[in-house]
Amino acid sequence: MTTDARLYCILDLGYTAEADAVTVTASLLEGGADLLQLRAKHHDIAIIRRVAESLIPLCRAAGVPFILNDHPALAAELGADGVHVGQDDGSLAEAREIIGPGKIIGRSTHSLEQARAALAEGFDYIGFGPLFPTPTKAGRPGIGLDDIAVMEQDVGSSIPAFCIGGIKRANLHPVLAAGARRIVIVSDLLTAADVCAATREVAVALRSC
Repeated sequence: MTTDARLYCILDLGYTAEADAVTVTASLLEGGADLLQLRAKHHDIAIIRRVAESLIPLCRAAGVPFILNDHPALAAELGADGVHVGQDDGSLAEAREIIGPGKIIGRSTHSLEQARAALAEGFDYIGFGPLFPTPTKAGRPGIGLDDIAVMEQDVGSSIPAFCIGGIKRANLHPVLAAGARRIVIVSDLLTAADVCAATREVAVALRSC
C-alpha cells in the first residue's frame, strides 16, 4: 500500500447486492479508489468467497490493493493484498500468522488511545471513527472532529490513517478542514446515482486539499 493513498472505498454487501458487486466496484476503481475493501457482515462465507474472487481481478488490473474485512484465513486463501480487523478481532500477531508476511493489515480505532495503540503494535494503517453516527456502525456514537488533528500528528504522520464513519460528500469539507488527509466513504458512494462520478468528486477534493 502506498503512503499517498487518500481515498479508501468499501464495497459493502449491506448496501450493494451481490449481483451488482462487480459493476459497482469497477465504478469505484474508475472513479479513483486508492484501496478497495470487501465488507460483508453477517453473510455466509461462501458468498464472501464468491464475491471476493470476482473483485480481486478488477483490483489487480487497476493496481489497487484488495482488502478483506475480517476473515484473515480466507484472505490468505484467496491471495488478498490484506485484511482489516476490528478492536475485538485479535492481535496483529495473530492476524499476521494467518495471512502471512508482506500483507497489509489494518485496524479499526475509535479513539486517540486506540489509534496510538495500533501504531505502537505495528499495524499498517488505521481507520479512525466513526466521526458521525452511521447505520454501518449501528449503536456506536460519533467521536466528532476534535481529535483529528492530534491523531494525524501522532499517528497519521507515521502510517496511513483513514477517517471513517458517516462521511459524505455533503460534509467532507469540515472533515478536511479539521485536518483529515485520508477518507473512507461507504454509503454515499454506493448509493449514488453515478458511482464513478461521485467517487471521482471525492478523489479530486482529497487531492486538492
